Amino acid sequence: MGNWKLTTAQQPQALTREALAALRHGRAAGLSRRTLLRRSLGAGVALWLTETLAGTIGFMWPNLSSGFGSEVVLGTLDEVDAAPAVLGTSIRDGAPSYFQAARTFVLLIDPTRGFVPGASADGEGTNLNVRTLYQRCPHLGCKPNFCTKNYWFECPCHGSRYDRLGIKAEGFGPALRGLDWFAASVSADGVLTVNTAKITLGPLPVVLGQPGLIAPRTPTGCI
Repeated sequence: MGNWKLTTAQQPQALTREALAALRHGRAAGLSRRTLLRRSLGAGVALWLTETLAGTIGFMWPNLSSGFGSEVVLGTLDEVDAAPAVLGTSIRDGAPSYFQAARTFVLLIDPTRGFVPGASADGEGTNLNVRTLYQRCPHLGCKPNFCTKNYWFECPCHGSRYDRLGIKAEGFGPALRGLDWFAASVSADGVLTVNTAKITLGPLPVVLGQPGLIAPRTPTGCI
């Protein structure tokens, strides 16, 4: 037998009333349920605050860096024509150019003419001969594609269709209005600037064959 014995602290204690009370009210080893809940709640609140702060910065940053949500200089007609939405097309042929930084489709209202100096606060653009369209389908926010077969915009998500200037075709998809317009201006030297902080809701749909809707080039589209 070894020459050792239990210390007083290691010796079994009698289950007296005082000992039972001490066990009942003593603190358990490790995290208690209350501490765990408090820490979980604190972590959740911290995560929410982080996401809110990140979202606020993400919303404000473009305005501070001349990106979406502010004025974006797109350039002269030649520079805009060099950014076609679909390779092989030209804004001078009625097809749109596209600028990711501004999330904007740019089109000539009359493709036989160029930019006209002036300003269009509502984005309609007749006086400028140019229209700047928000890339977002008004239905659920998908990005419409430009179809080179019929020269219409077609939403790949739910089939809403718009003429080449963004007017919604009645009966073609669930969108309730046309593509939204950005305010725009053309300087005296022919430089186009789009103000993505100022948006006008697109007009109501027009029935195919009625004035105000540019007819498709072909009866079939791309979707």
